[in-house]
Amino acid sequence: MQAVYIVLTNTGSLINWALKSVTSAPYNHASLALDKDFSRIYSFARREPLNPFWGGFVREDFVKGTFSWYPDSTCAVYRLMLTSREYRKLERIISVFEKKPKRYLYNYAGLVGIPINYPIEMPASYFCSQFVAEVLSRAGHRLFSKRSALITPEDFRHHPELELIYQGGVYQYPDLYCQEIYQPKQYQNFPFRKYMLQQLDTEILRLMDREHKQYYFRDGFLKPKKIYLTRQIGKVKHVKKLWKGFIG
Repeated sequence: MQAVYIVLTNTGSLINWALKSVTSAPYNHASLALDKDFSRIYSFARREPLNPFWGGFVREDFVKGTFSWYPDSTCAVYRLMLTSREYRKLERIISVFEKKPKRYLYNYAGLVGIPINYPIEMPASYFCSQFVAEVLSRAGHRLFSKRSALITPEDFRHHPELELIYQGGVYQYPDLYCQEIYQPKQYQNFPFRKYMLQQLDTEILRLMDREHKQYYFRDGFLKPKKIYLTRQIGKVKHVKKLWKGFIG
């Protein structure tokens, strides 16, 4: 027997907040991890942190990916035991997705079908929980009797076969592969100007490949800008204070 892990998360993003207001569920994203340390974790989600409407198949990255923009994300990790044959078949299925990841799109239409209990399936398209349920079913381990296009993250929370092994902050998960090497940058030593120019080139103008980034900031794009501007305003206030003291 070998274990796989179903990871339910809540990033606190605007899209996640909107889904939560509708579903009232604590977690609205599902991923499938083949290892306990999440070094191989897959889902259907946004491909770029700044663009929630361009989604598809992704191998999620906790250092450089979307999760790094939401350091206060919470999660629930469930363990599912598979036979060795099922596990090997699951790996082969995932490898097919990995060969041509851009072929697969996010099934936005499928989300509309869930509230009305009508499965909407699109060619080579899935949403996160649909993908997890579907690949497990194809591997020979079907968890639900209903169609995968009707499965939500909340369904995994209540499945008797899944064992809850952790609940809490994503970056406090004890087995996370990047826990030791990935820590928040110290604000006072962070090169904000270079970071902002890099973000402009990579995320907005697309002049540079994201893989070639030199500077990473765990708390995303807006917080460094806010801290940088606050620091500059603080310097101006300090100069004004000195000037008043000089002329006063």
